[in-house]
Amino acid sequence: MIPLAERLLSRTSTATAPWHVIESTDHRYRNLEIGEILLRELRRRLDQAPAAASAPSQPPAACVAVPDGVLARTDLSASLSRDDYTKELAKRQRRLRKLVRRARGKAVTSVLVFEGWDAAGKGGAIRRLTGALDAIDYDVVPIAAPSEEEGAHHYLWRFWRRLPRAGRLLIFDRSWYGRVLVERVEGYAAEESWRRAYSEIRDFEEQLAEHGIPIVKFWLHIDPATQLERFRARESTPYKKYKITEDDYRNRGRWTDYCVAIEEMIARTSTASAPWHVIPANDKKFARVEILKAVCATLDRARRPGRTRSRRGRPGRGPGLR
Repeated sequence: MIPLAERLLSRTSTATAPWHVIESTDHRYRNLEIGEILLRELRRRLDQAPAAASAPSQPPAACVAVPDGVLARTDLSASLSRDDYTKELAKRQRRLRKLVRRARGKAVTSVLVFEGWDAAGKGGAIRRLTGALDAIDYDVVPIAAPSEEEGAHHYLWRFWRRLPRAGRLLIFDRSWYGRVLVERVEGYAAEESWRRAYSEIRDFEEQLAEHGIPIVKFWLHIDPATQLERFRARESTPYKKYKITEDDYRNRGRWTDYCVAIEEMIARTSTASAPWHVIPANDKKFARVEILKAVCATLDRARRPGRTRSRRGRPGRGPGLR
């Protein structure tokens, strides 16, 4: 019953019509919690003024489009001192190295997905992961616009074909979630296509999980002021200038639209087997350590892919990804 309920919630909870899971063992607590949610939503709607169109020169708002959403609730003040960061980083990297070697011995393939705002620190976080590993144990796949060949297939095709042999760690620097983020917001995909993508993505991730592949998904969250500060720092650094384009500044004008898309993406695709981790990334040191913690916790729970029953009723190997 619980798996069916989780599937129902993941497939029907949206940013504009979210489900609220309420502990109901104590009827007094249950009733009070429901009343507080109703009161909060009524007050929010009554206090909500019509949104005025902002001029392009104005800085974007910090995700006020969904005031009770996961992004608005993320504590962006979280930080680590330099000394604490150095100690924690070394500790978590040692742990990661051991767990990845164990996964290789158990033929456990793992998939990490990195999404986030431009300049949120995805590349640096990935380097802190791979810096602890042997090159034989991982692959990093940076995702850009699809090639002509990739565009001629279903959008998930290019991700399916990247799945590695058993025992390796696969890291996607951006991913299939582009369909419900940039393609949705920028109009590259029809509404029918990106709405259908939620169920397609859940099915894709469920198939990986059923094969015993742990999936860890990260959204690196920063505020508009931090993003602008990092943009300007890149412009003043010769070897980082290539990272900045006119599109980066143009996309800031769609900040609210992206907030709505991110909230719905998380609400509709965060499942028990493939949860989203929203990482406060205004402080890069804090974000890197939190990511390492989450990856280690997931790999620590990972088990060798199970056996299936053959047609004759005898144990057989599961579907191969070798």
